[in-house]
Amino acid sequence: MGAEPVDRLSFELQSAESGRVNLDSVVVCAPWAPAEASARIYFSSVAAPGDYSLAVKDKATGAVLDVARLYIGSDAYSRHKLNELPLNYLRQQRCGYNPVHDAECHQHDGFVVLHDSLDGEHFDVRGGWHDASDYLQYLPTSANTVYQLLFAYRENPGVWADEYDAAGRPGANGVADILDEARWGLEWMMRMNPRPGLYFNQIADDRDHRFVGVPQADNSDYGRGGGKDRPIYPVSGKPYGLEKYKNRSNGEASSVAKFASAFALGAQLYAETDAKFAEELGRRARQAYEYALAHPGAAQTAPCVSPYFYEEDNWVDDMELAAASLGRLSPDESLAANARAYGSAERITPWMGADTARHYQWYPFINLGHFEAAQTDTTGVFASYYREGLEAVAARGTKNAFRFGVPFIWCSNNLTTALATQAMLYREMTGNTDFVETEAAARDWLFGVNPWGQTMIILPEGMVASSPEDPHSAMTDRVIARRPGRDWLVGGLVDGPVYTAIFNSLWGVHLRRPDKFEALQGPVAVYHDDYSDYSTNEPTMDGTASLSYMLGRLCGSSAKKTK
Repeated sequence: MGAEPVDRLSFELQSAESGRVNLDSVVVCAPWAPAEASARIYFSSVAAPGDYSLAVKDKATGAVLDVARLYIGSDAYSRHKLNELPLNYLRQQRCGYNPVHDAECHQHDGFVVLHDSLDGEHFDVRGGWHDASDYLQYLPTSANTVYQLLFAYRENPGVWADEYDAAGRPGANGVADILDEARWGLEWMMRMNPRPGLYFNQIADDRDHRFVGVPQADNSDYGRGGGKDRPIYPVSGKPYGLEKYKNRSNGEASSVAKFASAFALGAQLYAETDAKFAEELGRRARQAYEYALAHPGAAQTAPCVSPYFYEEDNWVDDMELAAASLGRLSPDESLAANARAYGSAERITPWMGADTARHYQWYPFINLGHFEAAQTDTTGVFASYYREGLEAVAARGTKNAFRFGVPFIWCSNNLTTALATQAMLYREMTGNTDFVETEAAARDWLFGVNPWGQTMIILPEGMVASSPEDPHSAMTDRVIARRPGRDWLVGGLVDGPVYTAIFNSLWGVHLRRPDKFEALQGPVAVYHDDYSDYSTNEPTMDGTASLSYMLGRLCGSSAKKTK
């Protein structure tokens, strides 16, 4: 991107070892406003590993206008153990006992609300993870986090380290850290399902936002005193909310099926190391699936004092994943038939190819049910569904130099990660390489090949030129020294750019310091590395966890996959 016409520039790739290296091509593309010119540079044929520099020069004068430093090699990701970074973020998101702070938090949770027969009753639902950069907890995002972690381990079991114990403290315990983290979530999910037929969807609500600070100091008051019990919302098939704002729930399957799929995959993976735990997970998975069959529809999270909540509208994708996951645990033709039926009902996740969507309207952002169901299907139909979605996004991406076709809705980086993952899985399922550029473009966008030059993952200081320095988190606001708070969040994936119209419409979003990207903000989308822009610079638990499969693949595998 730049002001100079591309035909006035030359691009030279230099190897630190052998000097100038030929580029494959430089393709002039439509400009990305506000830049006046854009080009896409290809150097896929460069095979020799090592350090390189890419210089942009003025053809007429030979003056060097810019230089990028590159490392090229098959170990570009594994040399930094990037697959472990999401786990660093998730450990500091832990609720109950937080190993980063070595402190317990939210020890009184919680009391039931909006349930006719159980209102006010206490259930022990301690544990799990805080959802994003506040201290609310949601079943839909937590269950997806568990599944993403387990899936990443199963597909690439040889790449995961054992450097922390089950409590998240330094020290090996003979279990891969990714499995320790997934189990932390599974055990909380079991508490959120205290008996057959009773499923909880959420702990706390947006009254939480009145507190800023570390989790053990949370003094939010939900009517029982500061820092005391927090409300537990049940999974509900009817619209609800405690105060002015209500959700639009119309069923329970979206949440309860997420219980089923996470429990089923957990039962598969823990069978050899903890048979009793795996047996209990399998039993609960089957119960949840049967309950979800009887209660179709989507359950949304609860708003309270503000109009924002997770507006999940779809649910057949959750049923497909539950059926397929149970089918892999215990083969059954009726499960396979249900997976096929649910899969055909939503061939592509609806955001793919769309211009906009409500917040988390179509969730999860990737349908892993297609991949699970394809393992026992010989028709290729599930791979064709993945192809349909990839074609829709890839077609939008041809309009710009970044080959980026993801809509700039809230959490656009989560969608970008889903796109890269789906392209990887499609390539694995079929051997087809039609979408390798789409895959690479999505991955590269997250690592800084975007209009802001910003890596969207909070990386250790000095690893890259530009990584989020001022992320939105209750632990990094003015009450805490800036640098320690930022370091706690290493590994987190921030929400990413949004349409300018979205940024301008949200409650309370603003900038509290000069915008270092001001010259790069376009008329369509904005990104701000600023604490007060919670719409673009807030890390989330589920988005971060969804990096695990992609980074696991990129870091390679030294062990045969378990199928």
